[in-house]
Amino acid sequence: MSGFRIEKDSMGELKVPADALYGAQTQRAIDNFPISGLHLPRAFIRALGLIKAAAAEANLGLGHLKKGQAVAIRKAALSVADGQFDDQFPIDIFQTGSGTSTNMNANEVIAHLAAKAGAKIHPNDHVNYGQSSNDVIPTAIHVSATLTSHEELLPALKHLKRVIDRRAHQLRNVPKTGRTHLMDAMPVTFGQELSGWSAQIESAIERIQDSLKRMRQLPLGGTAVGTGINADPKFGAAVARELKKLTNVRFDSAGNYFEGMAAQDAAVELSGQLKALAVALMKIANDLRWMNSGPLAGIGEIELPALQPGSSIMPGKVNPVIPEATTMVAAQVIGNDASITIAGQSGNFQLNVMLPLIAYNLLQSIHILANVSRLLADKAIAGFQVNAERVNLALAMNPILVTALNPVIGYEKGAAIAKQAYKEKRPIMEVALEKSGLSNEELKKLLDPRALTKGGIHGGGGGGG
Repeated sequence: MSGFRIEKDSMGELKVPADALYGAQTQRAIDNFPISGLHLPRAFIRALGLIKAAAAEANLGLGHLKKGQAVAIRKAALSVADGQFDDQFPIDIFQTGSGTSTNMNANEVIAHLAAKAGAKIHPNDHVNYGQSSNDVIPTAIHVSATLTSHEELLPALKHLKRVIDRRAHQLRNVPKTGRTHLMDAMPVTFGQELSGWSAQIESAIERIQDSLKRMRQLPLGGTAVGTGINADPKFGAAVARELKKLTNVRFDSAGNYFEGMAAQDAAVELSGQLKALAVALMKIANDLRWMNSGPLAGIGEIELPALQPGSSIMPGKVNPVIPEATTMVAAQVIGNDASITIAGQSGNFQLNVMLPLIAYNLLQSIHILANVSRLLADKAIAGFQVNAERVNLALAMNPILVTALNPVIGYEKGAAIAKQAYKEKRPIMEVALEKSGLSNEELKKLLDPRALTKGGIHGGGGGGG
């Protein structure tokens, strides 16, 4: 028995490590679920601590806890929220689908801390008063995802957008070959190309902010099945108010506890918006990879900052490591969304039973998207250099510029000039001067790449691709 103590719960006695702050129910979960070694993340444990602190304050105000009890619980819960005892939350994410084990883990740790401070606190009767795992864990998902989005993701996305906008402004007058189907097309400026990236990020921010309106609605107060049994009818709203005081983020009591506990539609919605952001980041990262490709045998329009050697065998090779990391994050988030979608379907009658999986994947997606967005901004987009010589040569040789002559010489004649220029590997100006019947001055005006980026009459006739 050395190194252990005996703890009791409703199922009997068992051994718990002597220095553990948790009790019997946590130990049973440790023993029952040796599956992945993955634990619920810091953001989720923080949310649990905040919820327990807010619940204690609400129960004090409603007359259900004595002041000494509420003060002890609140102090212990806030120390959990601050991350002082993360090592006391060892339960695998693949556990009971309600997250009951993790809720009791929090109750036991907080009760133990309060007891060490001299208060007589019971995990169920006091820390969990007016609560059930069935409303605490969905509430913790909403609180943790909302706070992490506000504190990490949205600031990172706004930073990324600012960096893109700054580079777009710097490169607003630098034309380059546009591409559709990965084939040469009419010119655009680098600024125009980057403005598309900026708009994608702006739209992502707006979508996420809209989804967070639903994530702020908390089902706490529904207790076991949504009816609010053993909870004060004012409890849910009181906890939401206390959480706002603790976090400076608005939370509200859900209009329908049955929805908030039986379904996880708000989390599925937010995950879908994170997937849309991942798709946008994948597009931006792949554009950067293509533009940087080479340096000799690829497109070679830009040179990304050199961050590390790119090969263990090929000296001098430098790879686009930040865009590559971004694409892997995007792939992970898209996979997480698939898991969250399946988990969201797993609401049976009054309870969703894949809550820990939703919590883990949703918070991971938010966290890695925030981190990689800042890296993409600071270590790729902010510092890439335009290879002006390569860009200008490609523009001069681009036979698609002849599109600007369509209104003057017609599509068929333009096509013939383009084909000849491509076949003979000659600048379009040279061939057009020979075949179009237009003067050098007229052609310079009509084929000016910078002017062509402004659209208008230079755009010519219709058609796609």
